[in-house]
Amino acid sequence: MNEFNAAHIFAGDPLDRADRERRDVGWIETQTLSTDSKFLPFWNMQILHKPGVPPTLGWLGPDVLAHLTPGAQPLLLGVRDGVAHFALDVSGPDQPPDAFASADGFEFIEPLRIATHLALEDSGTLAHAKSIVNWHATHRFCAKCGVPTVALPGAKERVCNECGTHHFPRTDPVAIMVVHHQDRCLLGRSRRSGTGVFSALAGFIDQGESIEEAVRREVYEEAGIHVGEVRYHSSQPWPYPSSLMIGCIAHALDTEIFIDEEEMAEVRWFSRDEIVDALGDLSNKERELRLPGPVAIAHHLLNAWVAGG
Repeated sequence: MNEFNAAHIFAGDPLDRADRERRDVGWIETQTLSTDSKFLPFWNMQILHKPGVPPTLGWLGPDVLAHLTPGAQPLLLGVRDGVAHFALDVSGPDQPPDAFASADGFEFIEPLRIATHLALEDSGTLAHAKSIVNWHATHRFCAKCGVPTVALPGAKERVCNECGTHHFPRTDPVAIMVVHHQDRCLLGRSRRSGTGVFSALAGFIDQGESIEEAVRREVYEEAGIHVGEVRYHSSQPWPYPSSLMIGCIAHALDTEIFIDEEEMAEVRWFSRDEIVDALGDLSNKERELRLPGPVAIAHHLLNAWVAGG
């Protein structure tokens, strides 16, 4: 169990992931029947929640299991204070969301819409639950032989009964970096995001590549800038669908930009004063320089750089 709250939204899940218990099929079956156990439904990757100030996660009791579609099963997240917590995928053409959302005023919602309003530990549980639900939904067939796989009761493994291959959830590492040179930092707008927001450059870490190598490669590929020193800052789980954002601050060795026009709409240097001004005016969508909000690790990397970190 985490003893300290993490700084980033989507981190800080307080559940004990119960590795030993999740291997005990009898224990899991007992917990799914316990009136104390809690179940968190997802419908088409929207999460059940209860609106309020602040909003809360929509935990339901075991009665919800009677409404599951054939083949669906509870996915063990972990244990807290002796109580088992499960995620549920209640998606399906014959399973309207109001069958669950009507309970006690609960509603389904896209997770990003409430992530910054939840208690930090709840946002961590949300990220854990969303990622494991998505993994099961997208890994129903064996990558080796193509036959349907079967989820084991512990929720963190699927097996192919045809070729015997065992499949496990994976996390995709992403390097994200604020690159600086003297009193300026390098930010870009991706063509794919379509938001108009400038953010830290980022990219997936390749096979056989260290974090430092990934930072240097991505910055050079997207902006033509050579990078020297790379310092780790912090990390953030990102459940879209299951990434780990590895935040770094990197020092540029040169400043002339050669943009990758297929990947990036724009890459520019910004002064420290410009960053400070934009961080203090995040809600203004008319600004030329718009920056990510606190849900994103890029926001915290920029704050750290402004503070001299």
